[in-house]
Amino acid sequence: MDKKLGVYICSGCGIGEALDIEGLVKVGRSDGKAAISKAHPCLCGPEGIALIRNDIAGEGVNAVVVAACSPRVKMEVFQFDPPVYLERVNLREHVAWSHKPNDEDTQMLAEDYLRMGCVRAQKAEVPEPFKEKIDQTILVVGGGITGMTAALEAAAAGCEVRLVEKEPTLGGWLNKLHKLYPKHPPYRDLEDTGIEAKIKEVQSNPKIKVYTGTEIEKTAGAPGMFDITLKNGETFRVGSIIQATGFKPYDAKKLDYLGYGKFPDVITNVQMEQMAKTGKIVRPSDGKEVESVAFIQCAGQRDPNHLPYCSSICCMTSLKQALYVVQQNPEASAYIFYKDMRTPAQYEDFYKRVQEEKGIFLAKGEVKNIAQEGDKLAVEVDDTLLGEAISVNVDLVVLATGLVPNSKPEVVKTQINPETKEEVPVPADSGRYAEPALNLQYRQGPEMPTLKYGFPDSHFICFPYETRRTGIYAAGCLRQPLDSAACMEDAAGAALKAIQCTVLTAQGRAVHPRTWDKSYPELFMQRCTQCKRCTEECPFGMYNEDEKANPLPNPTRCRRCAICMGACPERIISFKDYSVDIIGSMVKAIEIPEEDEEKPRVLAFLCENDAYPALDIAGLHRIQYNPWVRVIPLRCLGSMNLVWISDAFNKGFDGVILVGCVHGDDYQCHFIKGSELAKIRSSKIQETLQRLMLESERVEVHQLQIDQWHELPKIFDKFMEVIEKVGPNPMKGM
Repeated sequence: MDKKLGVYICSGCGIGEALDIEGLVKVGRSDGKAAISKAHPCLCGPEGIALIRNDIAGEGVNAVVVAACSPRVKMEVFQFDPPVYLERVNLREHVAWSHKPNDEDTQMLAEDYLRMGCVRAQKAEVPEPFKEKIDQTILVVGGGITGMTAALEAAAAGCEVRLVEKEPTLGGWLNKLHKLYPKHPPYRDLEDTGIEAKIKEVQSNPKIKVYTGTEIEKTAGAPGMFDITLKNGETFRVGSIIQATGFKPYDAKKLDYLGYGKFPDVITNVQMEQMAKTGKIVRPSDGKEVESVAFIQCAGQRDPNHLPYCSSICCMTSLKQALYVVQQNPEASAYIFYKDMRTPAQYEDFYKRVQEEKGIFLAKGEVKNIAQEGDKLAVEVDDTLLGEAISVNVDLVVLATGLVPNSKPEVVKTQINPETKEEVPVPADSGRYAEPALNLQYRQGPEMPTLKYGFPDSHFICFPYETRRTGIYAAGCLRQPLDSAACMEDAAGAALKAIQCTVLTAQGRAVHPRTWDKSYPELFMQRCTQCKRCTEECPFGMYNEDEKANPLPNPTRCRRCAICMGACPERIISFKDYSVDIIGSMVKAIEIPEEDEEKPRVLAFLCENDAYPALDIAGLHRIQYNPWVRVIPLRCLGSMNLVWISDAFNKGFDGVILVGCVHGDDYQCHFIKGSELAKIRSSKIQETLQRLMLESERVEVHQLQIDQWHELPKIFDKFMEVIEKVGPNPMKGM
């Protein structure tokens, strides 16, 4: 499509007081090659928007550059329908508010940003959405309280639902519980589980088709087009999937130091619940009704040798089960020994109610030993609040064991390390670690990648239900330890995300986090060398492979991070509005002063999710930083192609700085490991520098979280000090 470019420069919000606006208008017309270049005192106002729309309608402008505030604000104001392409240039936060007004360097910065915006608008195309016939049915895997609630919520929203449960009946763990601790005011009395009514509600809902006693044989396809085959032979298509396959108790056989397996009267909280549901609470050793019970909290939890995390339900469960004891026998005694009693929010009222029972005793301390003394068990507790050791003799000891997601395998699979030829554990995040549930037909493995304790890998803070398999959402105790009330809330959230997925996919848009994005990767296969970088490094398994190792894109799986574009050594992967050529052209559009002008230039590639908005915040706080830095936002630092480093130094830049999200165990990358991949790839930058005969200090890679916005200007300024020491790029002016 032939471009007719219109450049519109706002002089409001202090921009006009800091910059030569007329000079920018001229740059837009000359260097930017704009057919129309205008200024307005308030572009985001009705008159400013009308100015742009009139030029679109009357002058045939089909590429618009708005040089004003950050592209992260006023998004709803600056919207123009296809085929008009829009590019935003940040003159407010990144220039006028963060640099010396009416200064030569500040003006040069603004002009460079305008040149970059113009060349991008000239090169980029309006994305055309990938559209196929999308099925909006939702599959729920798991028929416990989470799965049933998710199915009901989705059905209530008008969706068709398929619910698959491997057991003969629905209900999950709630079928095995005697009572629930209170979920309703005044939070004093135990409640029935209500599971029978919930099962009937699901079975009678015309929008929910239930499959029990079967599992998923395989899941093929992609969001909007998942083809499901069950082990009973039935097949169907769905648009998105909610995995609510629940939990299993931590293996108490590993807790022999607490007497489990050694003494028959040491049981788990699960066994205690079953005992209460089926009859009286008795000693397993002789069937005698118990008169005293000790509850040991955090049994194998918050323990680096077992489960390092809290399972969230155990304190409340022990309080509930202590009530079982004294309600069965008012003369009985129940002792609860805890590290910390965790009864959040309204559950504190239930905690207080349990303390009213004269037969229930609570003590903070560490259980040091459990031994048999006659027909009793002696429980020794140290580190109490009173500072002295105590010992109690009881009929029964109940261990509060924790929750383990059903995705965590009992026995970790192994694989052969191709380099050492040694047998090593399968990595948890590989997609080949988790217990079978979905049997995905993905090149990267049949299950969702998980963390080392079996919980699905996701950006936990920003996208709690998301997994590394687009369109597949984790809920309930598979996602994190939760009680039944929290599982129901979790199910509603997952159902909402599953619905959102089918709707956005039908519109040809990304599911998240770039929910406005209609672009998708396009591959120039004639140059593909089958290196497998794209198929292996995509965090979301977007690519499958054919028998010749050619990548097979599945566009609806794509999150639009462009990590594959950064990985490709042949540069064959591009998006309509984001490509190696587009970013490279932006780099080349920047003017580099002559060496004798003593105005060095540094190029900064910033992740658009944390680092770029952090710089916006710095601008909002009017923090000043070096005007010789030129910033280019990237979808993800993992999308950075190393050729841009060469482009920058060949152009004459004196240094390049990369700023991405924090990575590691507590990573904050919206695309899971993009920042980490960029760090790994940066080792090859040294090869580029050596080839160009440049110092290694000329490139730095940094991690930054968004609340460290005040540090980013300091990072720039310190890097400029380094550049001043190493001196100008010898390729400058060549």
